[in-house]
Amino acid sequence: MNNYETDTNHQVQEGLKKVDTTKYIEIRSGAIERIGTVFKNLFNGLPAIIIADNNTYPAAGKNTKKALENYDIQIQKPYIFKDPDLFAHIKFVDELTTILSTSNVIPIAVGSGTINDLVKLAAHRCDREYMVVATAGSIDGYAAFGASITERGIKKTIPCPAPVAIIADLDIIANAPEDMNSWGYADLLAKIPAGADWIISDALGIEPIDRTAWRLVQKPLRRLVANPNGVVNRDKGVLCYLMEGLIMSGLAMQKAHTSRAGSGAEHQFSHLWDMQHHTYNGKAPSHGFKVAVGSLATMSLYETLMSQNTKNKIKCNCSSHSFWPEYSDIIEEIKNIFTNPEEADQLIEHCRAKHFDKHTVNERINIIQSIWPDLYVLLKKQLISYTEYRDLLQQANAPINPQEIGISRERLKWSFHFAQFIRNRYTILDFLANLGCLRCYISQIFESEKFWPKDLK
Repeated sequence: MNNYETDTNHQVQEGLKKVDTTKYIEIRSGAIERIGTVFKNLFNGLPAIIIADNNTYPAAGKNTKKALENYDIQIQKPYIFKDPDLFAHIKFVDELTTILSTSNVIPIAVGSGTINDLVKLAAHRCDREYMVVATAGSIDGYAAFGASITERGIKKTIPCPAPVAIIADLDIIANAPEDMNSWGYADLLAKIPAGADWIISDALGIEPIDRTAWRLVQKPLRRLVANPNGVVNRDKGVLCYLMEGLIMSGLAMQKAHTSRAGSGAEHQFSHLWDMQHHTYNGKAPSHGFKVAVGSLATMSLYETLMSQNTKNKIKCNCSSHSFWPEYSDIIEEIKNIFTNPEEADQLIEHCRAKHFDKHTVNERINIIQSIWPDLYVLLKKQLISYTEYRDLLQQANAPINPQEIGISRERLKWSFHFAQFIRNRYTILDFLANLGCLRCYISQIFESEKFWPKDLK
């Protein structure tokens, strides 16, 4: 193995000691050749079935089948999804569950986000383990607990175990379709603002930081995102580090049984646009690129917060009374915009959990003021500048303007107001809302030429 492969696999082995489901991970060139040995050791003579789609089967499924045959492993006929509009929808989980339930066969997911989530949930429904062959550095969910599935128009994370084994062959990752590895880079870089959100939540005693999960994600993060150009240029050393970061993020989520370790306000922007069934040029933008724009939105809030306040005092020129909307007004607006009752009810439920009376808000403001000196230092250490963050995304060929994924400047501004209610998770959006500053900050951001100029095309 190369030095970077040795370093990465050492880090991954340390990560495996912290979780209880995933037993084996290998990230290197030619890793797919090991799949026969791995399968035999883990699954005790059981037969295998390869699950793929029309793109991932030729990319890696054929070689997976060949590697299994070399070890005389019984292989059921591969199940290849033919639907050109395949995505992580419950109907495809149902379809796959029917296939798996007919025999005691171990599924091997050959693909990335969609295939992995479909197999993960279907395998869980059939009470069996599975493994995955990664085909792109596009997601952080390979090793995560839970599958992100759309059901009745609502995208939700359904609890289910992570794979027992993950094979990431860098030769395959390097040949992934254009932009897919950039999706993953954007998702990995987003751990910076997501980490800041967790710091705030921890400081307020709302959701304490799981120190093991935190170290798995945050400790190596700056090293792993340091070379965005290498992602675009398909440099295997850089892609090795990308896969390390994405898989370690999944291990952190597996350890904590929550996506908090890798997700904050930036993902709430993405989920909001998912709920609105947003498409651009006839198809939904990738999760990673929606997160890229959402993370820049989050970073603009942090930049404004940190630039307007000192270590000793947090100040806000807005009146909490003026900028703390009535609960009934928010509910009415949600119902007017989200005509699907289930979608509206989901937002209303999260809104109910996050909305306080003015007395409670004032108490929260006093707490924020008291912890601010220490919180300021922690946030300063965690964050980088908006400009540096934007430049890293741009070098990775990820979007830096909302129009690049079909979101207008006006719609992005609107999204700031509603992303807060997409998940019952405390983020910078809630922090500023509690201070009564959120609407004021949004206005400042969109009046400024720093973030998204008014004449942006």
